[in-house]
Amino acid sequence: MEQLLHYVWKHRMFPLDPLATTDGQPVEVIDAGLHNRNAGPDFFNAKVKINGTLWVGNVEIHDRSSDWYRHGHDKDDAYDNVILHVVGCADCEARTRRGDTLPQLVLSVPADVSRRYEELLASDAYPPCYRIIPSLPRLTAHSWMAALETERLENKTEAIAQRARDCGGDWEKAYFITLARNFGFGINGEAFEQWARSLPLNSIAHHRDDPFQVEAFFMGQAGLLNADALPERYRSAATDDEYFKKLKNEYAFLAHKFSLTPVDHRLWRFLRLRPQNFPYIRLSQLAGLYCRGAATLSRLTECESIDKTAAVFDTAVSEYWQTHYMFGAESRKSEKRLTRSSINVLLINTAVPVLFAYGRHKSNDRLCDRAFDILDTLKAEDNNIVRMWQQVGLPVSNAGDSQALIQLKKNYCDRHDCLRCRFGFEYLKGREKKN
Repeated sequence: MEQLLHYVWKHRMFPLDPLATTDGQPVEVIDAGLHNRNAGPDFFNAKVKINGTLWVGNVEIHDRSSDWYRHGHDKDDAYDNVILHVVGCADCEARTRRGDTLPQLVLSVPADVSRRYEELLASDAYPPCYRIIPSLPRLTAHSWMAALETERLENKTEAIAQRARDCGGDWEKAYFITLARNFGFGINGEAFEQWARSLPLNSIAHHRDDPFQVEAFFMGQAGLLNADALPERYRSAATDDEYFKKLKNEYAFLAHKFSLTPVDHRLWRFLRLRPQNFPYIRLSQLAGLYCRGAATLSRLTECESIDKTAAVFDTAVSEYWQTHYMFGAESRKSEKRLTRSSINVLLINTAVPVLFAYGRHKSNDRLCDRAFDILDTLKAEDNNIVRMWQQVGLPVSNAGDSQALIQLKKNYCDRHDCLRCRFGFEYLKGREKKN
């Protein structure tokens, strides 16, 4: 409820009745102040007339007056210049550290705003705000989508920058970790990231010209050369498989040479995965990229077109995996090459944020602009989130739009953070579709 009080105060959605303090003094809000999302009072530099006297200072908002004491504001000098305590329920007086009694205003949330907010929080298949989508001015929808696209890219950029910091400023390693994570295509993303962080890339680089050794490095470090990693019905066949035994022996040699400890094989998920998404297949594809030097940051940054960038991620499996999906289980022969839709996912989730993050790190606007160019050029992703918003009338033109809608769903709708959402704001204002 306190969050909604913040919202009502910030946007001045006050009831029609005159405002007054709990002791009957009339209140006129000249300026609600600057919303503070960090430590300290909730709104800075507000201007409020109380009983005809203009006060300039800070405003603090709580569900109940007693929260003032529960949060320790009565002992904090940062709250000494609060000029008004806004509450949903006045259950006691509020005093500052200096002993001054604060004027208090009980703020009622307008019934229609409260009702719409409850509807937003109780949403299921569609957020209730979908009703106002067709009536929104095109500029309103476009500006919010652009902000969401940038926000999502900023989030990914920070994650990559943090990886670079974790790697002691090694952007090549940070890029490889990001690429590996996205080779998990969702369900195995976390496992791929942990695996990539454990790899001694400098050591593996000496074996780049030997695809078999690289695959032994990759499979062994993933813990997938342990028979226990296989479904029980395949274990016997796998342990008799000649390629499995060769990889296992090679990894044992490499692990001893470089003091390697594999990740826990239980990290990997197979349930409900299509065979082409099995970790064995993705690791073999990634090994192919690595061996031909495509999994390097320089190869990515030197590409000047989207087609050349897409070609960087074009890869297939080694000969053994052309006829297998797991050790000891043969399949119809296929190159098992990454599909264009999978490459597009890598472009959106790897190339774009890495180019933007590295461009910002190097103060290279050309790389940052190329990241946005890729999003503007690629067609929109086809998933449940995008289809849902399309069905309610929101236009989706490219990958930038679909990324914006994923950000909207995951960071606003799923968290019921409607008060920070532009669509939620329009809905709470009471905008309805005009027939």
